[in-house]
Amino acid sequence: MAERFLSFGLATPPAPRAINADDAIALLKGGQAKEASLLAYGNGRSYGDSCQNQAGAVVDMRTLNHIRALNSETGVLEADAGVLLSDIIAHAAPYGFFPAVVPGTQFVTLGGAIANDVHGKNHHRRGTFGCHVESFTLLRSDGKTYRCSASDNPRLFAATIGGMGLTGLMLSASIRLMRVPSLDIVEKATPFRDLAEFFDLAAAADQANEYSVAWIDQLTGGRNSGRGLLFSGNHAEHGSHAASRAGGNLSVPFQPPFNVLNRPFLTAFNAAYRWKKSHATAPRRTGYHGFFFPLDGVRDWNRLYGPNGLFQHQSVVPEEAARSVVPELLAATRRAWQGSFLTVLKRFGSICSPALLSFPRPGYTLTLDFPNKGAATLALLGELDRITVAAGGAVNPYKDARMSAGVFAASFADWPRLEALRDPAFMSDFWARTAGSIDLRRGGVEAAE
Repeated sequence: MAERFLSFGLATPPAPRAINADDAIALLKGGQAKEASLLAYGNGRSYGDSCQNQAGAVVDMRTLNHIRALNSETGVLEADAGVLLSDIIAHAAPYGFFPAVVPGTQFVTLGGAIANDVHGKNHHRRGTFGCHVESFTLLRSDGKTYRCSASDNPRLFAATIGGMGLTGLMLSASIRLMRVPSLDIVEKATPFRDLAEFFDLAAAADQANEYSVAWIDQLTGGRNSGRGLLFSGNHAEHGSHAASRAGGNLSVPFQPPFNVLNRPFLTAFNAAYRWKKSHATAPRRTGYHGFFFPLDGVRDWNRLYGPNGLFQHQSVVPEEAARSVVPELLAATRRAWQGSFLTVLKRFGSICSPALLSFPRPGYTLTLDFPNKGAATLALLGELDRITVAAGGAVNPYKDARMSAGVFAASFADWPRLEALRDPAFMSDFWARTAGSIDLRRGGVEAAE
């Protein structure tokens, strides 16, 4: 049980107890759910404590896992909230459809993708996952089930998308899929010498391609600082319409007693990776697994970070500030002598999410993964927060386990509106740690700092 409900990215302790979805539904319909006692738990791929509820119980949603219908003309799919994205891909592929937005893993539930309003490599064209939600059913602790859409219960609709599971128990949802010529991707890798060259390339790459994302050699400083590879992709006109088996044959079978992804390893890996990709710049067709979900091919990959796990920091800064702020963020990591195994930089577009709280906004987003080295890593993350907020940016809440209430409030000014619509029977460790520590009666954030 403990490992089953362990947060995926971090070595955070599991919730003290879990209940199945049927029992939770009975409690809610009977009006027996206690205040701040429940939180939906999908497949545990969140990197922080937004899916943890130490003071209460998590609800295992994975038994609600049926795909109910797919309209082969419109691409509208209806499914239970516990269905995995991998199952949706497999079901829709023969009909020529694919999710309009996918995150970096296909092993997330439908409800989790909506609750976190996840984004992908094509935000510039499709926005967030929430942009493609038609409707959902939500069970709240008043015992009532609400149908929520842009026209039915619109306030609950907006609060639940990106609401991190705090507005009630999502039972099912309808989403619009995207018609694609095939599941395969024609990928092109373009090397860039530094961040200035990347920024010169990024907007044009977004305009010409469905997908675009950059890998950064985070450890390199000096004249090569910010060098990397820009990956662009489009669905192949002629390719496979059959989903391949989810996951891979590789795995990390045990927990090493130390961090395997240390600085010498990362230096060698980054050099080899860049050399290999830089010598294969011609467009090539690849399967969707490798393009969208590379880490899914190695089961339990997070064990490589050692027994203390990892912290991920994802920030977004306004486009006009990015050319100065992104180099500043990377420089801070090098000054702290901290190596990031996977450093990703991409451009968010201007498509607005229907969500009340949504992390993506116009600008550039930088993602960094750090082994947890205790106080030194926490100090670095605090510095990255400071740089981000000072630039008018935001820190991603569903990939966080330690941001302060002040950073959260600065990132999401509308959080009191979500608090007003939060179901009193639902709480998460993240919300208790951030919004829950702000006393609005005493002037908000200042009183919590």
